[in-house]
Amino acid sequence: MSSNEHASSHEHEPTHEHGHTISLKDYNPHVSFIDDQAIWDTINHASNPSAEQVNAVLDKARQCQGLSISETAILLQNQDKTLDEALFAVAREIKNVIYGNRIVMFAPLYVSNHCANSCSYCGFNADNHELKRKTLKQDEIRQEVKVLEEMGHKRILAVYGEHPRNNVNAIVESIQTMYSVKHGEGGEIRRINVNCAPMSVDDFKVLKTAAIGTYQCFQETYHQATYEKVHLKGKKTDYLYRLYAMHRAMEAGIDDVGIGALFGLYDHRFELLALLTHAHQMEQDCGVGPHTISFPRIEPAHGSAISERPPFEVDDDCFKRIVAITRLAVPYTGLIMSTRESAALRKELLELGVSQISAGSRTAPGGYQDSQADQHDAEQFSLGDHRSMDEIIYELVTESDAIPSFCTGCYRKGRTGDHFMGLAKQQFIGKFCQPNALITFKEYLNDYAGEKTREAGHALIERELAKMSPSRARNVRSCLAKTDAGERDIYL
Repeated sequence: MSSNEHASSHEHEPTHEHGHTISLKDYNPHVSFIDDQAIWDTINHASNPSAEQVNAVLDKARQCQGLSISETAILLQNQDKTLDEALFAVAREIKNVIYGNRIVMFAPLYVSNHCANSCSYCGFNADNHELKRKTLKQDEIRQEVKVLEEMGHKRILAVYGEHPRNNVNAIVESIQTMYSVKHGEGGEIRRINVNCAPMSVDDFKVLKTAAIGTYQCFQETYHQATYEKVHLKGKKTDYLYRLYAMHRAMEAGIDDVGIGALFGLYDHRFELLALLTHAHQMEQDCGVGPHTISFPRIEPAHGSAISERPPFEVDDDCFKRIVAITRLAVPYTGLIMSTRESAALRKELLELGVSQISAGSRTAPGGYQDSQADQHDAEQFSLGDHRSMDEIIYELVTESDAIPSFCTGCYRKGRTGDHFMGLAKQQFIGKFCQPNALITFKEYLNDYAGEKTREAGHALIERELAKMSPSRARNVRSCLAKTDAGERDIYL
C-alpha cells in the first residue's frame, strides 16, 4: 500500500502524475456504430439458450474479463428462473471481488430545469408549460451546496437542462461556485460530476477547465426510430451528435465519462446490448470504456403522459437481471443507481452490482433549500426513495454490512481514465479504495452522523480493520487517528 498522503482541501485538479493520455483513433461521427439488424440478429440467435450455454457464459464471467455482445445476449434470453439465481450469485461474487463492500455516495444538484428540447418522457420538456422553470443564481447554488454539505456529501452530480442560458461558461461558473463553498467544520465538495447536453470539442475543453470529475450523458434510447419519435424538437433531435458525445469529450481531454439508457422507451434487450456496444466502441476508438453506467427507468413526470405508461415497461425482476448481467459484461465499470428506485429494490441491486448510489436527493432546482415544499411541478421525475442521507447510511451499515464511501482520492491522484481501468483490472483499486472508504466514512461519522449511525459505523470500521493485514490496519488506524484529531481530506 502506498503511504498516507494528505492533500489540501482546495486541490481539485488531477495531477496525472503518470502522464497518461487518451489517444483517439479516427472515427466517423456521421455513421452510427449501432447496427439495429446486427443487434436483433444476435438476440434472435441466442433465443432459448440451453442450460449448458448459460452456465458456460457464467463460468467465463467469473474470470472478471467481461463478456462479448453475443455472450451477453445468451444471459438476456435465458428463460430458466433457476439459472437466474446462478446469474445473481455470480454478480454478487464479481461485485465483491472487484469493489468489496463499499458503496460510493453522491447527490444530484439540479441547477436549471430550463430546457429547449421537447422530450416526451421528461418533466423538463420545453412544451410542458405547467412546469415551474428555474435556473439557480450563484447565491442560490451556494445555499444548495451548504445544505448538501450539512448532510455530509462530498460528491455532487450537477445537472443542467439544455438551454442557451446553460452554456458552457455558465456551467463552469456554477461549478466554480460549488467548489468554493466551505460550510461548517469539514464541509466541502471534492468532486463534481456533470450531467449536461453534448458539446463541441472546444466547449468540452472549456468544461474541463472547471476540474470536473465524470462527464455524464445518456443516449436515452439507442433505437434510432424510437429516438426520433420521442425527441420532437431541439438540438437533442440529432441522434448521431448525442451518440458521439463521449468521443468528443475524450478528445477534449475529459477521460472519465458516464453513459446510460432510459429503460422503458424500447425493448430492454436491444437497449442493453446497444449500451454495451457503445462501451466497446469507446474502448476501441478511445482506448478506454465508460467510467460509469447508469440505469434510469422511466418514472412518472409532471406533464408527461408517456412517463405514466412506458411503452416497454421493465418490471423489478427484469430490472434486477439487467443490472446483474451488466456487472458480468463490464465488471470494472461503476454502476450507478439513483433514488428513482425504492429503498427495498435499491438494497437488492447493491448486491447485484451497483457500486454508486445517490442519497437524500431532490430533482428540482432549489429543492434542498426548500425540502419540505411540494416540488412536483418543478422536478424532473418522481423519487422512489425519500429517506434522509443518515437513514440510508444507517441501513447500509446495519443491513448490508456496506461501507459508505465519500472518497475522491483516485480522481485527485490522477487515477482516472485508462490508468484507473488498468489498475482496476489488476484488482489493485481495493488497496486504495477500501482504506479510503473507511477514512472518509470516519469523517462522516465524526461530523454529520446521528448517534445510532455513529455507533453502528464505528463497529463496522473495527470489523473491516480486523480483516486487514497488520501493516495495512496500522496505516489506516493512523489516518483514522488524524481524522479524530481534526484533520480532513486524508487519502491514499
